[in-house]
Amino acid sequence: MIPQTQHWPRAIVFIDMDAFFASIEQMDHPELRGRPVGITNGVQGTCLITSSYEARVYGIHTGMRLREARKLCPDIIQRPARPQRYAEVSTAVMTALQDISPDVEVFSVDEAFIDVTHCQRFWKKGPEYIARLAKERVYEAAGVTCTAGLSGDKTTAKYAAKQVKPDGFNVIPPWEAREALCEVPVTKLCGIGRGIGVFLAKYGVRTCGDMAKLPISILAQRFGDPGRRIWHMCQGLDPAKVETRIAAPKSMGHGKVMPPNTRDEEVIRTYLMHMSEKLAARLRRHHLQAKHFSITLRVNDGWLGDHFSCAMPTSDSHVIIDLCEQVIADYWQGEGVHGVQVTALDPMPAQQQMEMFVDDPVKENKQQHINAVMDAVNMRYGEFTLAPAQLLNRSSMPNVIAPAWKPYGHRQFIP
Repeated sequence: MIPQTQHWPRAIVFIDMDAFFASIEQMDHPELRGRPVGITNGVQGTCLITSSYEARVYGIHTGMRLREARKLCPDIIQRPARPQRYAEVSTAVMTALQDISPDVEVFSVDEAFIDVTHCQRFWKKGPEYIARLAKERVYEAAGVTCTAGLSGDKTTAKYAAKQVKPDGFNVIPPWEAREALCEVPVTKLCGIGRGIGVFLAKYGVRTCGDMAKLPISILAQRFGDPGRRIWHMCQGLDPAKVETRIAAPKSMGHGKVMPPNTRDEEVIRTYLMHMSEKLAARLRRHHLQAKHFSITLRVNDGWLGDHFSCAMPTSDSHVIIDLCEQVIADYWQGEGVHGVQVTALDPMPAQQQMEMFVDDPVKENKQQHINAVMDAVNMRYGEFTLAPAQLLNRSSMPNVIAPAWKPYGHRQFIP
């Protein structure tokens, strides 16, 4: 029975999926249910990116080496991550939440904030009813459980959810938030890392209750507006709004970790081509072009490379690959390379290039048609179904879900 409660002046729900990747594996593979499962990036992955709750009871956690996890739990079952599948389920979750309220902020692939303040009148119920309904809708849409936290601000709602995982439901009414957070260490709140915690400790602020003793001006002077927000967060008064809009891209890039100290020029060239093709295809998919690019190689002492400019904005991989060749020729001196990064620094809406500025209009038009056909094939049959022959030797490292992933728009990508 979903209870009806009074309406709140502000109500925020935080949805946190339970061991999301592992839960999807257990849902799709019934033989894994009730068993300890560890997810790695690829079959050969050596580090856990998450684990099932059955594994966590042994002390297994994200970031742990697989060999260490096996010492704690010899029966742990390794499963390679399937980012496309996780993104598919996440999209279903976020779409279902849109049926609860239009004010949804996708915080990560397995987390979301929902502002239900304005839809209380629509549902003719209080926020607790709506929050429980959101939890039910997630399960109906995804087949896996989530935990829901409800409060009057984003930070307190997220804290509430973290206390009752998995498959939990927790309410901290806004008029009780200050007292509920009083004894909580400040570093337990989302957004307050160790560095800020050290700064606050110098002023005697270790718990949220201590924050009221510290003038807000001290935080504002040191951290600006984020500092002011931290001051309010600790008192259950986080002013941050649920952000529903995804800002236009300021940059767009792809990178890949390489085998340590790679010195083979052809291998480096293949990695750069791989990232260039991914970036160019993504630009075209969102009808974007760029004129300025950053091409870099990560070495022991930092990054090698520079910013480069094209004569005209482009989304053609051949142009970007030519810039990569400049990095190899002019910046790389045979050092061991650990990773590559190819970034479009100024993505802008694509426009038809004026023929008077193109060296060979016929060739340019032909290349655009080739790109369009290649994109159509890859869209239908899978990434790199049609690709340059050299990419047959591309990295075997699997794709991952980017931290900035969103279910729609230019951030809907798996790098």
